[in-house]
Amino acid sequence: MSNKVTPFLWFDSNAEEAARFYVSIFPHSKITSASPMSVTFELDGRPFFALNGGPTYQLSPAFSMYVSCKDQAEIDHFWSALLADGGEPSRCGWLVDRFGLSWQVIPEELPQLISNPRGLQAMLGMTKIDLAALRASTQL
Repeated sequence: MSNKVTPFLWFDSNAEEAARFYVSIFPHSKITSASPMSVTFELDGRPFFALNGGPTYQLSPAFSMYVSCKDQAEIDHFWSALLADGGEPSRCGWLVDRFGLSWQVIPEELPQLISNPRGLQAMLGMTKIDLAALRASTQL
């Protein structure tokens, strides 16, 4: 199956640096080509294109990367790695990495847990998702 849709990321001038950072975090990832203007890469087998487009456009939380995690260890790993060297945590499992790209680091079971109003309320008070606390909140 070919990929007809590829996310396109606009960076000021550090697209290759960002791509190298991302492929170092996710398994089954690699740089597939690079030039002074652009870089193509794969994250866990999904293709991406990044451009050194200058300061005209900035990344925003309107577009984010969603990382589905099987357990707290994965949440902790991706959360720490993506925040490294200058990222900023946000709320409810969101963060912005040092390149300005927004990420959601979310457990696979989040939809079920927040379908319970107590689970939703617990998540709204979190920065990084605490899976045990979320589960406990729905058991009250």
